[in-house]
Amino acid sequence: MTDFHQEGTITNFHDLYKAFDSDEYLINLEERLLRYTRKSRINLLLPCYFTELENPDVLNNIIDKIKSVRYLKHVVVAFNGTDEEEKFLNAKKYFTVLENEYTSVNLVWINGPRVQDVFERIREKDILTGVQGKGQSVWMALGYILARGDVDVIALHDLDIVTFDRLLLGRLIEPTANPNNDYDFCKGYYARISPSEKSMKGRVTRLFVTPFVDAMSTIMNERGFSELGHFFSYHRMFKYPLSGEFSLSARLAREINIAYDWSLEVATLSEAYHRVMDRKLAQVDLASNYEHKHQDLSPDNVEEGLSRMVVDIAKFYLHYMRAHGMALDDPFVDMMLHTYYDNALKFIKCYSDDAEMNNLLFDRYREEMTVRQFRALLWTAWEQSRGPTEAPLIPSWNRVTYSIPDIYSDLLEAVEKDNA
Repeated sequence: MTDFHQEGTITNFHDLYKAFDSDEYLINLEERLLRYTRKSRINLLLPCYFTELENPDVLNNIIDKIKSVRYLKHVVVAFNGTDEEEKFLNAKKYFTVLENEYTSVNLVWINGPRVQDVFERIREKDILTGVQGKGQSVWMALGYILARGDVDVIALHDLDIVTFDRLLLGRLIEPTANPNNDYDFCKGYYARISPSEKSMKGRVTRLFVTPFVDAMSTIMNERGFSELGHFFSYHRMFKYPLSGEFSLSARLAREINIAYDWSLEVATLSEAYHRVMDRKLAQVDLASNYEHKHQDLSPDNVEEGLSRMVVDIAKFYLHYMRAHGMALDDPFVDMMLHTYYDNALKFIKCYSDDAEMNNLLFDRYREEMTVRQFRALLWTAWEQSRGPTEAPLIPSWNRVTYSIPDIYSDLLEAVEKDNA
């Protein structure tokens, strides 16, 4: 059980309920959420790559849990990765089991010809739509949800969660759905421990993002860039910044830009930073442990696996610094990566001691070699982001509808015809 400590300026929702009856807590939680639906219309957005349908052991459990709740008004599946109609129809048949008297279901077929026509119309206005992937799919599905106009709260989680249960879903939604709390954005967090390997996971969070933003906060404040220092301190407050689970208000969903690469999660935190007051931001402990598929480190290919993830995240932060008044050059970035490396080694010492205390296996040499690789990838990100490059952000739907006022009608028609 976690403590009740509040650190920083965002609210932390801990799992204090575990001191009592968890079954009773779930009943009360879902009853509260059902009451909230009188004022808060709750939508669930599920990004789904077509190959996830080939992993029924995981997906069936998630679907079984979701279909038993009564507080969801609408479930939207962002289905991507294939333009084959047969695969889309199989997915539509599969997810139809979520429909009941409380909940409707629609699939946004990202690669389908009708939705692709919507993409093309947007591109004709020279509006960036990114490249195929989770970020682009989430962005288009958000557009469909907003086009419907019957939503107040949107929650998002991935479909590869081995340890998924109704508590995770309810706790993710409760802070933003509760009309008495007034939160606009809530990020999920959890432990990442492999039960089979008895080891810590979450390598990019533990070994790159956390020590990097921690070091950058110190550097920026020492050099007088107080706003950038506050920005990095804000990212440091989140216990699992790369979590794929969050909920937000429909108002915020209309305003945020969406990253289309592996920086999606940190970019979403950054959008919330600029658009939401601290007292309307929260993070919530979703589970005792969270297990999903693990990415390969891919040490020899910066275009794949965790290497690609680190490069994309680092590029986002470098773009952000330059866009907010920090002039970067080779000597500064060289100092940055050495400072990051030194800080990461200190974190590894803490992780090692924590693992030993909890009887976990911990390969300190391997962790240090991983940090060396991440240090090199930080320089790769710098080389790729030099010059007049832009952050990989798809403009907000407010921006799109300003340029194409009737685009929602086209999107609604495309999705409704696909689902007919």
